[in-house]
Amino acid sequence: MTLLIDFIDETETLSDEQKSLVHKILNFAAEKEGVEDESEVSVTFVTDDRIREINREYRDKDQPTDVISFALEELGEDEIEIIGGEIPRVLGDIIISIDRTKEQAEEYNHSIARELGFLALHGFLHLLGYDHMEEEEEKRMFKRQKDILDEYGLKRD
Repeated sequence: MTLLIDFIDETETLSDEQKSLVHKILNFAAEKEGVEDESEVSVTFVTDDRIREINREYRDKDQPTDVISFALEELGEDEIEIIGGEIPRVLGDIIISIDRTKEQAEEYNHSIARELGFLALHGFLHLLGYDHMEEEEEKRMFKRQKDILDEYGLKRD
């Protein structure tokens, strides 16, 4: 199982080790979730200022956040599903605030690697249709996150 991941580091601060961790955790999660081989996802690392702009523009929330996902498979109004053909599955985009990643790692008293893995996985599960708007959905999503992170070996310190 291999996900095709396009990394964009707008902050120019991520190490190869950090990108590798995100790559590994997303591939691990994709395998656990039964995602088709060679499905595509993009992961962009940004500053708090940039994620705040995105949050304001697309979600009408004028504040920074830790991670935003844009699922490309959700059909909008008046859109039709394209079936067939041999094109790779394009899951969507995950945008992670590196500023927020560092702050939350410190706040939760665990490593930046753990927080980065958590946020990447959280965004990825959103691309697969998980949500946390309702209490039952939240329990399901957060349990799945914990199970995947624990099995991967990226537990809270």
